[in-house]
Amino acid sequence: MVVRIFEDKLSLSRAAAEQAAIALRRAIHEYGRARIIVATGASQLNFLDLLTKSENIDWQRVETFHLDEYLGLPVTHPASFRKYLLDHFIRKAGITQYHLLDGNGDPRELISRVGESLNSAPIDIAFVGIGENGHLAFNDPPADFQTEEPYLIVNLDEACRRQQVGEGWFADLSEVPRQAISMSVRQILKSREIIAVVPDARKAQAARLCFEGEINPMAPASILRTHVNTTVYLDKTSSSLLSPATLASFAAAA
Repeated sequence: MVVRIFEDKLSLSRAAAEQAAIALRRAIHEYGRARIIVATGASQLNFLDLLTKSENIDWQRVETFHLDEYLGLPVTHPASFRKYLLDHFIRKAGITQYHLLDGNGDPRELISRVGESLNSAPIDIAFVGIGENGHLAFNDPPADFQTEEPYLIVNLDEACRRQQVGEGWFADLSEVPRQAISMSVRQILKSREIIAVVPDARKAQAARLCFEGEINPMAPASILRTHVNTTVYLDKTSSSLLSPATLASFAAAA
């Protein structure tokens, strides 16, 4: 795992988008297409916007998969991750091959069908974030590090649900669904490359939990440290609680 630290969210997002664009072009050149996993959330907006503006990417050859989605939330709701991806990534880039998680239908049938498509060929790049509670996708602590299932139905903890209110997606906690569909941790780790975009001061505690403590299910994103081709992008505020020794080790690795 490589950690890169930038002055602010915009410079972080720009560098992450540049790496992502290179990875997309390489996959298309080598395999004829790029199969990707895309995260949502406020922290990903700048990154995805810049990525859709990247030059020389044949988006018609990009196949996109969805990381997670609430159960029971219509696509018209502002907090719907399907709506987010359509508005902020898929339509802007002109992607025509995509698999979205519809949390309003039969979730078991959905995760079986989309999971089969997901595992039909390797995933080239996963774009992920890290939650304020250290979650990876909607795998809240304690996360399941063992299951090989591609998608899970998960219960959302209160910290996760409060984050969604804090980001402005819901008016209050009572509106936030209690369950969601999430890609599993081990499924994410099967990706050939992982790019984690983690800006803002509100992620500082999670960054310390995941990058200084032990790798364990109580810090779900700590598992990224086991992946040989992961790059984590932090800014000065999200890295502000990391120790000098940790920062020095990141600088040496870079």
